[in-house]
Parts: sequence; structure tokens; C-alpha cells
Amino acid sequence: MASSVFLFFMFLLLFPLYLSEVLILPLTHSLSTAQFNTTHHLLKSTSTRSATRLHRHRHRQVSLPLAPGSDYTLSFSLGSQTISLYMDTGSDVVWLPCHPFDCILCEGKYSPAAIPNPGPLNLSSAAPVSCKSRACSSVHSSRSSDLCAMARCPLEDIETSDCRKYSCPPFYYAYGDGSFVARLYSDSLTVPMSSPSLVLTNFTFGCAHTALGEPIGVAGFGRGVLSMPAQLATSSPDIGNYFSYCLVSHSFDTDRVRRPSPLILGRTQNKAKQLPTDDFAYTPMLDNPKHPYFYCVGLEALSVGRRRIAAPESLIRVDRKGNGGMVVDSGTTFTMLPQEFYNSVVTEFDKRVGSVYKRAAEVEDQTGLGPCYYMDSGKVSSSGSNVPQILLHFAGNSSVAMPARNYFYEFLYGGDKEKAKRRVGCMMLMNGGDETGGPAGLLGNYQQQGFEVVYDLEKRRVGFARRKCASLWDTLNRH
Repeated sequence: MASSVFLFFMFLLLFPLYLSEVLILPLTHSLSTAQFNTTHHLLKSTSTRSATRLHRHRHRQVSLPLAPGSDYTLSFSLGSQTISLYMDTGSDVVWLPCHPFDCILCEGKYSPAAIPNPGPLNLSSAAPVSCKSRACSSVHSSRSSDLCAMARCPLEDIETSDCRKYSCPPFYYAYGDGSFVARLYSDSLTVPMSSPSLVLTNFTFGCAHTALGEPIGVAGFGRGVLSMPAQLATSSPDIGNYFSYCLVSHSFDTDRVRRPSPLILGRTQNKAKQLPTDDFAYTPMLDNPKHPYFYCVGLEALSVGRRRIAAPESLIRVDRKGNGGMVVDSGTTFTMLPQEFYNSVVTEFDKRVGSVYKRAAEVEDQTGLGPCYYMDSGKVSSSGSNVPQILLHFAGNSSVAMPARNYFYEFLYGGDKEKAKRRVGCMMLMNGGDETGGPAGLLGNYQQQGFEVVYDLEKRRVGFARRKCASLWDTLNRH
């Protein structure tokens, strides 16, 4: 993963908003700059890592955000230190680098000078978690007696079930191009705000002293007992069982100053005047017996213009082995679709756009995206006027119409070897390959931009509503 530059609004990070039982935090979008000097190089890396993440979801148990330009961070205090972590709905454990910390192959992955609190964390007040605890069993997915043996608990103590004084053994996570080993600890987590402060006295997290290719920790927001929402729910159910975020639209322009994207913990619509009403298009969460932390939903069809293309059975439901469904994933950039379904969507899209613009095969090869077109070869001047509308049809009779910028990105390409730069446009949906088990597709954060995406854990549903996310942050800030 390339180095990341995090543009933080310091006063917003230190003073999130608290509306009765609603907590508003700023998510900061990161964009890699050091390793990529052209847009198509950045797009290529991002598309490759989106595909890698889908592969991880399908074949392993743990997935972490990998793609430069796709990560969103949030900050809070643990013990006496403030930390900044990736926010990820595709994993269910909170972990962070701890002192002393050795990160292998992490050179150039991020700029410590650009991060207010780059870590690693000093464990001055944290306590190790017992091998008999539910948290230890959860992170290892193993029986307590096995964990006590791993923790070198004596046999007589194992037989009498008296292993509380022995700490949980280290656990290992692996992902697309990296891994880490961590131990479980607990400490007081504080979300600093004007009044009052939200404090979790026994917040459980993973402390990693060694990592491969991953210098920044992750705040897992998935469906699991160690996730951030689950631990919030133990003391504040109204905050932990209902959360949403609204991602401010971004581009791959490294010079652009980005506004914070609001992460909303709790229900906002009845807490203050002039806040958005409940106008979400909801779709039920699907249970996944193999990967219970996923937010799986059923995608029944996708419309390109007026043509509705039925989705395969694998995208509509999850089978008994945990295969199928679409994962709503804040840590993946681009939406991934099964190969045959993707080809049907591309064929229909190209039938409409390819009749106006010349196909840009060279750009497709260099970005990993497609179809791409030379937008200066058409007969119209208004950007995107010949790009058909795309709608996602979810289970529960729920349809979401995406704005063109969420699935078709235009940028300047070329300009070297005395050639003039040309404006090109690429479809930002990706081929997820053959269905070989695990999730059939992923709904990436690029397609979630400009929507408030709500996770209602009590009613077990995910909702989507069009928003002006920067304005939403301003509205919440005023109230």
C-alpha cells in the first residue's frame, strides 16, 4: 500500500458533536500521493487492491482496508493517548500498533508528519485480557480450554477452570499483502467532546507489536462482539446499535482539500430540528454463518438506463455455507460484481456509451478499470450527458439510483511524448471474477459517496438516502 497523507481538521477531531444520545464524529478521507505521479497509476493500484480485498473476503476470515485513496479515518482517546484508525465495516476487531512497534515493509506507506497522532500507543494503563474471557474466545474462534493451554496455563488450573490470571494468547491476522500479530488488552476509551464525554471503561482492543505492510490500526465496525459498535452498545445501546456515515464525494485529485464526512452514532432524525427525515431505502441484512461480521445484503438486479438486468442467485442470498450476498464495505473502493453479471452490465453500458464515444483500450489496460472512453471524441459537450442512469435494486423492494459521478469518473490522460492530454472516462464498477465461494460481490465506498448509509442493528437492515454530505456535517455542527 502506498504512503498515505491524512488531511485532518484538528478542531473537528478533538471536538466531535454530541446530541443527547447521538454522537457525531468526523471521518477523514486519505489519498496516497508519494508513490503515484499520475491519476491512472493511482487508479490501477486502487482497482488492484479492491480485487484483492474481494479475494480476501472469499478465501480468508479477516479482511482489512488496503486500497490507497479508499480509507477513512477517525480519532479517539485510549488511556491517555489520542489515536487515529481506519474505519472499516468489513472487519470486527479494533487493533492498533503498540510501542515497541516493528512494521516490516512499511517504508513509504504513510507520512508520520501528516498524522496528528501517528503512534505507536504506549500501554501505560491497559490491562491484558484473560484467556477465559469471551473476548479471547471470540478473537481466536476457539474453546476456552484450548486458549488456556495456548496461554501456558497449568493443567491443574485448566481442570478447575481457574485460568483468569493468564492472559489471552497472541492472535494472528492476515490480509491481502500484509499481516500482524497482536494481544488483547482493555483500557478506558474516551471520545472527547465538549460535554459530556463518552467513556468506555473496559474497551477491548488488539495491540500489535509486529506487522507486515500495515502501519496504521483499524476500528472494525462489523457485526462482532469486539467491534466498535458492539462495545459501544454495551454501555450505550442507542449509540452502538444504530450508526450511519455520509461520505463526502471525492476524486483522485491529490491537491483537493476535503471536507470531513460525518460518522453518526445513534439516531439523528428526532434529536434536533432541521435534520434529515427517515427517507432511507432499506434492505434486510442477511445472516452469514461463515462470516457473521459481514453486513450482507441481497442485490436482485441492476438497471442500466431502462434495461433491468437480473442478478444471479448468488448475489440475492447467502447459502448455508456462507457463500453469496453482497457485502456493504467501507474499506473497499470500487463495487465488485460476479463476472457473468458484470459482463452483462458492461455490454449494456457500452451499447449506449460506445455509440457516442471511442473506446479507450489503452486507458483500460493502465487503470484496471473499464470500459473507458475518450470523452473528447463524442458529439456532445456536456460532461456525462450520454452516460446512462444506473440503479441498484436490493431485496425488500428497495432501489437506489446512483449519480453518474459514483460510477463514471472522468480525468485527463496522457500528455507525454509530445501528445496532448485527452479527457477520458471510465466506469467504476469492477469484475469480481468467477464465484468461488464467499461473498458474490462488494458494494464499495466510491459508490456510497453522496449517500447516508445507515446500519440499523436492531431491525437488522441497511438503508441508503441521498444527501449533500458536506451540508449534512454543517447542519449537524450547527445543532
